[in-house]
Amino acid sequence: MSDSPAPSVETITGPIGDPGATLMHEHIFGLSPEILWNWPDIPEGWDLEVRAHEAAAKLNDLKRHGIDTVVDLTVVGLGRYVPAVQRVAELTEVNIVVATGLYTYDALPPYFGNRGPGSLFGGADRLAEFFVRDITEGIGRTGVKAGILKCATDHLGMTANCERVFRAVAEAHLETGVPISTHSHSASGGGLEQQKLLARLGVDLSRVVIGHAGDATDVTYLEELIANGSYLGMDRFGIETISSFENRVAIVAELAARGHADRMVLSHDSYCFNDRFDADVVRRRHPNYHLLHISRDVLPELRRRGVTSEQIDLMLIANPRQILARREPYREAGHDHR
Repeated sequence: MSDSPAPSVETITGPIGDPGATLMHEHIFGLSPEILWNWPDIPEGWDLEVRAHEAAAKLNDLKRHGIDTVVDLTVVGLGRYVPAVQRVAELTEVNIVVATGLYTYDALPPYFGNRGPGSLFGGADRLAEFFVRDITEGIGRTGVKAGILKCATDHLGMTANCERVFRAVAEAHLETGVPISTHSHSASGGGLEQQKLLARLGVDLSRVVIGHAGDATDVTYLEELIANGSYLGMDRFGIETISSFENRVAIVAELAARGHADRMVLSHDSYCFNDRFDADVVRRRHPNYHLLHISRDVLPELRRRGVTSEQIDLMLIANPRQILARREPYREAGHDHR
């Protein structure tokens, strides 16, 4: 019998052993702090207790549909407010993994944009320092430790500021061993550009999820991402303006038939509450954009197309467990990989 410790996954309430069935790319709250501070009477409204109970009810319904854990990839740039998510965690049995990182397609928040390499005032880049602190000490004064890193590029590609975030995420990853999940733009093959940079920075690409890969229908592109070692985030089920339900299930079924179920994870990229969009409009335009779509609609359709229960378990259970399991930092951590 091995003496090595059982793998553990960092959640908002502390480490757990097995996350069970996991949705790898969701959001609890997307908030606009300056709007809420200055116009608190906006129609969307923000009352922490009301919104926390609403979110918990959605998660509890998700639990009844067989999902045990959600990964909340809300980071700076998306309105991360961990104390509110802590309140949700008190009201649900669903495990919540929270993230650190920074979400931008180009511009950085002025705090970072005016400091660091290439900025108006120069100086040291504190991004990696902040990310590592979130992972090792906790976010803000909550004591909640991040269990995953998040970075993004979109249609603009790897801009100078996006590259700066990726470098900081890679540095924090090397120092802590925490996995990386990205937002990518499949239409322009952005996942390959992300992989190229991360590999150059010393990141083991098998510890990276290329997010929104499920927007693509190009099997050649997706198999190249897999060949490079990464997991594919088939994680926008319900957002059918980018890719239809038919295309999303078809590409997962095709990749599973080609033997790649061990490199895919599933999710919706949905929010329990998001003040950036009109909820009524979202419901009309995206009726399947909710936490239960995979359980109710996607999994039955995948099974109908020949995806086996074993393959579904890989995508929902085994792969997330492997991605999120706490790993030792790299031997190279502390060296300059830039």
